Amino acid sequence: MTGRRRPTFPRPFPGVISAAAAGAVLLSGCGGLPGATGGSREPVTVMTWAPDRSEDINAVKMAGVPAMAQTYARWVNDTGGIDGRELRVIVCDEGDTAIGAERCAREAVDKKVAAVVGSYSSHGQSFMPALEAGGVPYIGGYGASTEEFSSYLSYPVNGGQSALLAGHGRQLGGSCTRVSLVRPDSIGGDGMPPLLNNGLMAADRPASTDILAPLDATSYDEQAAQALERSDGGCVTAVLGARTETFFDSFRRLEPDGEQVRISSVLGSVSQPLINRTGGRNSPFEGAYVTGWYPDAKNARWQQMRDVIGKYAFGDNRIDPDDTAVQTTWIAYTALRAAVRAIGDDDVTPGRVVAALNGGVEVDTGGLTPTLRWRFKDLVGTQGYPRIVNTKVTFQVVREGRLTAQRKGFVDVADALTDAPRN
Repeated sequence: MTGRRRPTFPRPFPGVISAAAAGAVLLSGCGGLPGATGGSREPVTVMTWAPDRSEDINAVKMAGVPAMAQTYARWVNDTGGIDGRELRVIVCDEGDTAIGAERCAREAVDKKVAAVVGSYSSHGQSFMPALEAGGVPYIGGYGASTEEFSSYLSYPVNGGQSALLAGHGRQLGGSCTRVSLVRPDSIGGDGMPPLLNNGLMAADRPASTDILAPLDATSYDEQAAQALERSDGGCVTAVLGARTETFFDSFRRLEPDGEQVRISSVLGSVSQPLINRTGGRNSPFEGAYVTGWYPDAKNARWQQMRDVIGKYAFGDNRIDPDDTAVQTTWIAYTALRAAVRAIGDDDVTPGRVVAALNGGVEVDTGGLTPTLRWRFKDLVGTQGYPRIVNTKVTFQVVREGRLTAQRKGFVDVADALTDAPRN
C-alpha cells in the first residue's frame, strides 16, 4: 500500500513488533483527537491477537491481522475517535500455540481491555476459558476455532468453516454430478463430510466420496490418485488448510494430459494471496470454485477499507486487502465501533460492551455482511454452533487468476446448518 506519511503516527517497523514478542504493544495517540467535537471521553482499550513471528515453519502466520487493527485505530483517532473516544489497540503474538493463546487472553484480562477484537487463533480451548473467567467479550474472531461459535462471550461476524462447507455443497451441487472431498484425517476433519453433504443434498446430489489425508504430508499423490479415479463427471474439493496447495500440486501433476477436472475449496484453504503466489492465471487453482464469507476482494464495498489502508498503513506490506483475515478484522472493528457508540456517555467496560451487543445493537457493515445483531432470537441456535448469527456465504470462481463472483449476492445456508454436528 502507498500513502503520504502523517507525522502523528509512527510506522509500525518490524523492530517495534519484535520488541513486543513476549507481550504486547500499545497503539495510542497523544493529546487531543483530530476532528473531535466537544470534550474527549475516556479512551477505549482493546486487544487484537494473531500468530505473527513463530520460529516454527509450519505455524500459521497472520501478521496482517494486528497490522490492520493498528491501521484502523490510526484512522479512527485521526477522524475524531469513536464519538470522541480514543481507540487504543494492544496487539499480542499468540505464536500459533495453545500456551501463546492463553497468555494473550490472560494479558487481555489483566490489562482490563473492553474486548478482544478481530483476532485469529485456532486454540479456542485455551483462550476462551480465560476470557470467560475475566468477562471479556471476543468480537469478530476469524472463526478458526469451534469455541468462537459456542461461547456466550463470543460475537462472530461470519459462520466459520461450517457455513463455508455447507455453502460449498450447495455451490458444487449446481454443476457437479458427484464430488470427492479430500479432508484431514482428524477429529476436526470428521465433521466436514456431513456439512458438505447437507449442502449437496439440498441440490439433490449424492453424498460426497470421503478421502482422508494426513496434515503433515509433503506429497498427496495417493489421495490425488484416489480423487482422480473417482472424478469422472464430477468435482474434487480439498479442505486441508495450508496443505491444500500441496494436494492440488499433486493432483494437477497426476492429471492426464488434455483432461482438466473441476477443482474447488473454501476460503481459508484457498485465498487470493495463495493464487497470486502460485502463478495467478497460471496457478493450479484457475477455474476453481471457492465458497467465501464476504464479497470478492474487488467488490466496490471494500473501497473504504482499501482507502484507509492506503492512507494510514504507511506502506506496511503485512496488510493485504485481499486477505480474508484482514477483511474479518476490519468487519470486527466495525462491530466494536457500533457497540461503543451504543454505550453513550458511560465508561466502556467489558460488561457494557456485552450488554450493548446482547441488547440488539445493529452493525451495518456496508454490505460486506448482512446486518449483524446478536440478540437471542438472532442466533441460529443449533446445538453444534449456537452463536452463529450470519449464515450467509458467497459463491466465487477463479477467473484469470482472480477470485470473482460466480453468483451475485449472498446465499443463506441456515437450513444446511440446522442438523450439522459439532466438530
